[in-house]
Amino acid sequence: MKRTSLVIMAAGIGSRFGKGIKQLEPVGPNGEIIMDYSIYDALQAGFDKIVFIIRKDLEADFRAAIGRRIEEKAEVAYAFQELDDLPEGFSCPAGRTKPWGTGQAVLAARDLLKEPFVVINADDYYGKEAFAKVHGYLIEERPSDGILDICMAGFVLGNTLSEYGTVTRGICSMDGAGNLLGVDETRDIRKTPTGASALLPDGTEKILDPQALVSMNMWGLTPAFMEVLETGFADFLTQCGPEDLKKEYLLPDIVDGLVSSRRARVSVLRTEDTWFGVTYQEDKYVVREAFSELIRKGVYPEKL
Repeated sequence: MKRTSLVIMAAGIGSRFGKGIKQLEPVGPNGEIIMDYSIYDALQAGFDKIVFIIRKDLEADFRAAIGRRIEEKAEVAYAFQELDDLPEGFSCPAGRTKPWGTGQAVLAARDLLKEPFVVINADDYYGKEAFAKVHGYLIEERPSDGILDICMAGFVLGNTLSEYGTVTRGICSMDGAGNLLGVDETRDIRKTPTGASALLPDGTEKILDPQALVSMNMWGLTPAFMEVLETGFADFLTQCGPEDLKKEYLLPDIVDGLVSSRRARVSVLRTEDTWFGVTYQEDKYVVREAFSELIRKGVYPEKL
């Protein structure tokens, strides 16, 4: 069977391990973190290698806290997202401290990924269905017609909202075949008694379809996508001015450009699982209870 990798973007974990690092917040009965459940689901779905994208200065702490126990379950590799990891001819501008974004994060793993892979955030829970569907898509053989075939997990908007505040979601529009046409980045979305709504800049409220599909940054990609990332990153840097110290090279923008130029087909794979994330401090209690319920239902064992 074709090899597949799980790529976890964890470079934003923080400068120190310990209290207050949301990616390391225990959510399971034995101190499991969200990342443990994502890895468990990915391995069950058929992914057989884990690539952690971290900062080089966190390597020793990361290996001790997370990497070593995962190495007992699967092949593990590490890539390092650094500010100065730039194409030839470019240098990091003075005053730049913000990471270059998710596009550069994935590009950092270019020498490790020769097989199809799924990309996720370290601190998001995606559920079993999403991993199974993305894996199934990645191992399918497709005729080569010069267009990049990739996919994304499409989550039901109503399954991604917080009880404790507003969120930003990329609401997807699709053609009749389920291919992505575009993503509308919508801010200030809140849960309502009847579904969801967004507060518009003019102060009016827009009612949203709670069944709409949204992107939660779970992408099924191929090695050919790395070539797009590499070329695109150089173009991105060329367009950055000295004042653009916080501008980021982001996966949704890159994919949107590929779709707009008809250089890629992006299949949106609907998943009914509830997405969990700790957007607000209060969310962690909801997430812990949600995992307790999943364990009670037998979705996960008491100890992974």
